[in-house]
Amino acid sequence: MITVLGSPNLDYAISFALESINSIKLEAFKRFFVDMPVDPYIKGKYRSRRLSRFKISGNELIKLPHGYFYQSKAYNPLLGDIKREFAELDDQLITLDELKKLVFEFSAYCKLPPDVDIAVHQIRISCSPSNFGNPAPEGIHRDGCNFLGIFAVDRHNIIGGETHLYKAKKEKPLFNKVLNPGELLLVNDNEFFHFTTPIKPIADGEGTRDVFVLTAPSLFTEE
Repeated sequence: MITVLGSPNLDYAISFALESINSIKLEAFKRFFVDMPVDPYIKGKYRSRRLSRFKISGNELIKLPHGYFYQSKAYNPLLGDIKREFAELDDQLITLDELKKLVFEFSAYCKLPPDVDIAVHQIRISCSPSNFGNPAPEGIHRDGCNFLGIFAVDRHNIIGGETHLYKAKKEKPLFNKVLNPGELLLVNDNEFFHFTTPIKPIADGEGTRDVFVLTAPSLFTEE
C-alpha cells in the first residue's frame, strides 16, 4: 500500500511521499545494526553509523569507491565544512537482496538518472534513562542533496523519534509522523527542511532507533 502526500506527479519526481514497503524483510537487516561503529563526530556516543555509496547499472547494484561525506555549513551548521569518514556497510549487508530492493525503490520513486550516485547511511540512535538520543543534532535542516529517503528498520523500547517536514524553518511542520518499521519517507530536499525529535526509553534499559537514510547525489568527495 502506498500513501502519497504532497505533489507526487510532478515531472521531476516527488515533492514528498510516504510508502510502506511490504516486500522488504526487515529481519534480514537487524543483525547488522548490532555493534556498529560509534559516530566520532558528535558528542554523547549515542549515534552509530556506517556509510557506502552505490550506482545502479541495469539490474545490478554497484558499490562505488569510498570517500568522505561532505556538507557545507550552509546545510549543516554543526558539522559543515568537515570531511567526515565513516566505516562502510558490512560486505554481507551489501549482498542482501533486501538492500538492493530498498535502493531500487528509492531510485525508481525519485526518477533518478542512471548515472547518479546514491549514498546509503546506516544509522542507529541509542538512548538510556540518563542519555537521550538525538537523531538530528543539527536541528531543522536540509542535507544539500536533491532527494532524501528515510527507511525505518526498527524501534525498540523508545518514545519520540517523530519526523517533521517544513517549508521554512520558522513555520509549523506540514508533516509529522513516527516512521514505523517498513515505512519509507521520500523527500525532495530542495523543497523541504526536515527534523526528527529526540528519543527516550519507555522502560529501564537501552532504547534504539534503526534507520537507513539514502541521499542522491551521495555528497561524497574523494579528495
